[in-house]
Amino acid sequence: MKHSFYDVKTRKKVEAEVKEKVKYGKKGNERFAFKAVTKDGRNLTAFVGKEVWDKAKV
Repeated sequence: MKHSFYDVKTRKKVEAEVKEKVKYGKKGNERFAFKAVTKDGRNLTAFVGKEVWDKAKV
């Protein structure tokens, strides 16, 4: 699954393949994110809503 990420180093939005879904925080105060890696090996994180996170097949 592809998703749009903001690459801080290049200061651009990039499309990358989602490698994993991650949940941060305690129950009731959770944040949901997708993790990916750029072509040159840098990590990318994009925070998304719960609905998008639940629908994603990773």
